Order: sequence, then C-alpha cells, then structure tokens
Amino acid sequence: MKNSKRITALLIVLSFFACKNETKKLDIDHSRNESEIKESMKKKEVVYQVFTRLFGNTNTTNKPWGTLEENGVGKFNDFTDKALNEIKDLGVTHIWYTGVPHHDVITDYTAFGISNDDPDIVKGRAGSPYAVKDYYNVNPDLAVNVDNRLEEFEALIERSHKAGLKVIIDIVPNHVARNYQSLTNPEGTTDFGAEDDTTKTYDVNNNFYYNPGEAFKVPEWKNGYQPLGGEQHPLADSKFEEVPAKWTGNGSRASQPDMNDWYETVKVNYGISPEGRKDFDELPDGFDTEDYKKHFEFWKGKTVPSSWIKFKDIALYWTAKGVDGFRYDMAEMVPVEFWSYMNSHIKMENPDAFLLAEVYNPSLYRDYIKRGKMDYLYDKVQLYDTLKHVMQGHGSTDNIPPILKDLSDIEHHMLHFLENHDEQRIASPDFAGSAAKGKPAMVVSATSSTAPTMIYFGQEFGEPGAEDLGFGDPTRTSIFDYGSVPSVVRWVNNKQFDGGQSTTEELELRDFYKRLLTFTINSSALMGEYQDIQHYNHQNTEWYNDKVLSFVRWSDDEKLIIISNFNADNTYGFELQLPEDLVQKLKLQDGEYEVKDQLYKTYTSTLKVENGKAQVRIDIKPLESFILKIK
Repeated sequence: MKNSKRITALLIVLSFFACKNETKKLDIDHSRNESEIKESMKKKEVVYQVFTRLFGNTNTTNKPWGTLEENGVGKFNDFTDKALNEIKDLGVTHIWYTGVPHHDVITDYTAFGISNDDPDIVKGRAGSPYAVKDYYNVNPDLAVNVDNRLEEFEALIERSHKAGLKVIIDIVPNHVARNYQSLTNPEGTTDFGAEDDTTKTYDVNNNFYYNPGEAFKVPEWKNGYQPLGGEQHPLADSKFEEVPAKWTGNGSRASQPDMNDWYETVKVNYGISPEGRKDFDELPDGFDTEDYKKHFEFWKGKTVPSSWIKFKDIALYWTAKGVDGFRYDMAEMVPVEFWSYMNSHIKMENPDAFLLAEVYNPSLYRDYIKRGKMDYLYDKVQLYDTLKHVMQGHGSTDNIPPILKDLSDIEHHMLHFLENHDEQRIASPDFAGSAAKGKPAMVVSATSSTAPTMIYFGQEFGEPGAEDLGFGDPTRTSIFDYGSVPSVVRWVNNKQFDGGQSTTEELELRDFYKRLLTFTINSSALMGEYQDIQHYNHQNTEWYNDKVLSFVRWSDDEKLIIISNFNADNTYGFELQLPEDLVQKLKLQDGEYEVKDQLYKTYTSTLKVENGKAQVRIDIKPLESFILKIK
C-alpha cells in the first residue's frame, strides 16, 4: 500500500501507503524444488488489477474533491458478461477487484444504517480502500441497491467465474480503519477491539495497542492541506473521539500522529509486545520445507492471539463465498508465523487459492514464501525498479540478468508488474512519458520467468493518470477520490465495452497487450527453462549493446529466443549468437531453422547452427520486441 499521495505538494509521500490456473493450480508444496513446481504449473497466470469504483464510471466531470453525485462512481454491475469476457480475452486468468471491502467514505449512507465517516480520519472523499471499516461487507458505493450490496458482489463473483476468471480481493492485515464497525458480523464473531482491555498498552489478546489515559488528537494539517479541500462539513472540525488513543497503522505510538502517518488507520496487534517479544509459538527449525498441511497441523490445538483468529475467519468467510484468492497489503509488517497459520487454513479449504503479498524487503522473501506459505510476492525493488530505470533511459539492461539469477530459486513466486495502484503510470511524465516505452519492458516482465504477470486497468491503453482529483496526486490514478479514468471511459464506450471511443493509439496498444498476454498463458516454454544470452553476446557480437536484452526460454515442445530493444530512437542490427552449451540444451543439430516472431507473425529470420554454435540475424526497431519461435 504504499501509494504516494498528494496531500499538497508534497505530503504525498504519503502515508497512505495504507496503507492458480485454468489447468489445475499446483497444490503448492514449497518443499518441492522449482523444477517440480514448474512441472505442475502448465501455464502462466495473468492478474488484471482493476479499481472497482473507477472501471465502469463514465462521468467525465472529474472535479477536484468532487462528490459521488458530481463525479460519479462505478458499480459491481458495470462488470457485465461482455466486459468480463473482454477482460478474459485480453489474456487474463485472474481479476483482482481492488477496493471491495467496506472502507471509510465521505458519502452519507445513514439511511441504510451505516454510520457517517469523519473527514478528519479519512483520506480523500471516496476514502482509502486500505482503511477497512467492515470486513464482512462491501463498499456501499459499489452497489446499485445498498441494502443488497453483498448480494451484488456475490453475483459479480458468479459472473467472473462464468467468464473463466478467478477472483481476488484485498485483505489488509496490518491495520483497520480508526472507526472499525461491522454491521454484519457472522454469528460467533465480534468487531476488532470489542473485547480489548483498554487499560493496558498491550495484551496478547487485545486487537489494538493503546495509550491509556490519553485521547486521540487529529493530526496538525500542514502545507495548506484541509480535509475535503476545505469544504465545510459538520464533521470536519479537527476532532475525532477516541479514548484511549490507539497506535496508528504505520506503527506511530503518538496519540496525535503526524499527517504523514497512516492516521486514518490503527495498527493491529498480532501478539508482539511493544518490546518486540513474540507471545505465540514459533515454527520449528526446518519447517520451511514442510507443506501447508503440515503447517495446518502444527497450529492445531495451539493458542494463538485473537487477531489471528479474526483475520483467519475473515479469509474463510470470503473463501466460502467463492473468492479464489487474496492480495495482502504490507504483509511484511505482520509476523511470518501468522501467515503460516492464516495461509494454511485457507489452503485447507481451497488448495488452489491464489495468495499474493506485498513484501519489499528482499531479505524476507524466502521466509514469507517458505515459512509464511505465500504463493507470490511483488518483484518490486529488484526487477520493477530496474526496468523503470531502463524505460526512463538512464538504466542498463545489463542489470536485469543478475536480478533474475539472484531470484532463480524462488523465481516462480515473484510476481512481475509494471503498474499497480501504488506506482506511477508508465505514460505519466514523471515515469516514462510514453506508453510505448513500456512495451519492451512488458515483454521482458511477462516472459522472463514462470511467475504470474500483473497489469493494472488502463495500462493496456496507455493511461497517463493526469487527473488531479483532490487527495490523490497526478501520475497515479487516484484511489482516494471519486472520478473516472479517461482512456478506460473511451474503451467502455457507454457500457458497450468495445473501444468505440478509443484512439487509434489506445487500440493498437491494447492489441499489443492482448497478443503478448494471450501468448504467455498458452506457452509451455515460458513454464520451462531459462538462459541468459546477454553477457555472451556482449562478449561475442558486434553492435550488441545494453539497450537491448536477450534470453532464451524452452520446453520439450517449444523453443523461444526473446529479444527487446529499449531504445526509443535507434534500430539495431547484429548477428545474435547462442553459446554451445545452450545449443546442446536445445538439442539443435547443425543446419538452418526458421524463426518467426509470435507477437505479430511478420518478422522472420534464419537460425544457423554450425559446429555446435548458432547465430541469427536480428534487425530490431526502436521499442520493438521479438518472441522468436524456432521451427
């Protein structure tokens, strides 16, 4: 959840960060090696992240700090059979509906028995989806009939499954909204904090941490920021009643958090004392090689903190409703033992559940995968950041192969992406300034590993995220404000979902994404072996340079040479070479082989094998990529 926000000029920095396969997803047993996992996984997976509130909204007013009535809002029902089939046909296997759980919003739903939310502890007018107010229901903004909002989401799950899409929603384990209050707790469950002993700073079974004897104070607003942009509102009075004050979501212990803290949320207590003591059982040595069934058995009969049970119950509640997986916000802020407990319970109910987490510390990757039983983590600080530098023109493609090598033992678990709700849009001037510059990076991202690929709605149209909608900052599509996404509005085309208003450039880019993603989910080679040929060609190939990247992927029945040109201005021509050891692995005999690009089916060349070495003539235009299949 790290979404940089714009509270003003800067504030941004934001605190807010507030923060498996149509074929039969492997029963992920992390004790198996990667080759065994790849054998079980027959096809790649593609996740389409869509901001649910924005997708179907065709209102183009986009007034800063505009109300729901002024700027409009998308609904669950906007995801029609037609819309979902079009998303599926893009080459998508999973759809992540972002912003589904009921979170704080500045829209009056008191007529439906929902309490109003205070602008002093809400970011934006539409609110942060990472400040969840009720985990047992859904955002009322998204329903045509608020009373039936849960049923409308259940119907969306059913439509998604009918279209052949698996459904993912968010769970935010580290924090909840400051005013958490469920209206629809299932029998036997209670609200977070309802049974806490608020006279204690910490108790293992308290859901929150407290400052006894101190009242919460609203942050001191700086840099000209005012809730709702300064609009008069009866609750915007710099007051919010909370006694005693709770610790804030990012860990701030101050009764008056800073405005750059995640002040709209409170930190959840997982049984770790303020001094760092773990008041729960730890996993035995060697348990990183045990499967989820063994982890489930380990926790049987053990006493675990109240917060563990609450989140486990929440996950199983949505699993029972047909949700196929979860994306976990800021998972590294929660102890890995909890994830062992949580994920093993989910897998016992649905062995194919898709479990994706934000973990940004590379030193924790293997722990959260192996001991925490995560299926996938964001490959953000290594691959994404490096690709971003290359797209911006100041990075070298030579930095990419070492990253892939470093992660080779867990490569299947490191989900690749170029956009999500936290990151700047590729086409924004602060990123690459052009959606076309994302094309070679997208090919590399989607084809260099067996891990799933994720794209963010609007990415396939080159959306620049230029709107200033209030709390959110341009360059990112705001997750805090009511509004619409211009390129998506054009494609939605008055709910026809046919691109009838899209520009030629948008349709051409979407066609590129469709060609690429569709190829990836049907390719056996991309679930097979990988070998870098970058270094070899630097040493042996004239005119080869660090603005191109090349590697080879293969299986028993498919052999691919993949090459991308990241330079926006220059065409390159050279004799790309394959080393002898690779020629042997590919089982290529001396002779000539046709190679044909699988993206556009127009570029062909000849791979010549002589005396155990191979070379192929490559002429590649600016920002062009080839996926060359050896015939």
